[in-house]
Amino acid sequence: MPKAYVFTRFGGPETEAFADVPRPVPGAGQLLVAVRAAGVNPVDWKRRTGYVQANAPAVELPAVMGGEVSGVVEQVGEGVEGYAVGDAVFGNPLTGGYAEYTLLPAASTAHKPAGVSWADAATLPVAVATAYDGIQQLDLPAGATLLVNGVGGGVGSAAAQIATHRGLRVVGTASAAKKGFAESLGVVHVESGPGVADRVRAAAPEGVDAVFDLVGGASLEEVAALLADPAGLISGPDKVNVVKLGGSTVARKRNTEVLDAVARLVAEGVLDPFVTRTFPFEQAGQALRTVEEGHTRGKVVIEVAR
Repeated sequence: MPKAYVFTRFGGPETEAFADVPRPVPGAGQLLVAVRAAGVNPVDWKRRTGYVQANAPAVELPAVMGGEVSGVVEQVGEGVEGYAVGDAVFGNPLTGGYAEYTLLPAASTAHKPAGVSWADAATLPVAVATAYDGIQQLDLPAGATLLVNGVGGGVGSAAAQIATHRGLRVVGTASAAKKGFAESLGVVHVESGPGVADRVRAAAPEGVDAVFDLVGGASLEEVAALLADPAGLISGPDKVNVVKLGGSTVARKRNTEVLDAVARLVAEGVLDPFVTRTFPFEQAGQALRTVEEGHTRGKVVIEVAR
């Protein structure tokens, strides 16, 4: 039987294990995919602890970990058009990503361009697509100034690259250790931490036109005060406070159109997903620990040998 990396109950790393699981069968509108790579995200370990995203279905245990993959179509479900066995694709899996086989919904799956690696493609459906949706949502004109609060992470670095490509001036908050990385993205770096709003004012005395928050909490509250109009405030992680402050959550579209768009940016050399570490499937646990410990720069990917 195919193998997958699962958590068997809610808790810490001790709940994780490899398991033999039935090969999924695609239903209507679905694709069976042989996984080549799976992106690793903080939400993977948070979900293991019992965290449930808004509007997400209840978790059935044991649960296969992982929310983004690239791979090869093995079987096409009823009613699916535009995909065939052997196609290289990527998307958000319905049955987990740390696995040898998974199911993808055709409506939110895209073809992988030949010039995009399996590892890079596997990082696009969560962080990069979130960044793209957020920049689209803000819809700032060229020349405007955007503050990315938390530019050093996967979503932040992608948002900075997309915004810069659209002619925006980007100011980004990140730790002092990530100053060089932020500046390599073309970002005006501002050190994060208490007093960040004053440091942003010094770096951008003309003000900022919008804030893309990826930190939440007290930091979100502080940078929100930089805006004359709170309608220019969006947040990914803090869905409660951003609304209280007059802003909005990032509206995720989760469709093929968005995935095609971000894949083109990678293929054209506009966007680098910054895959900095890869692990073989047999070391899925180590890959997740690397992300859970919070010391990564860029994206971590699990590769499934075929």
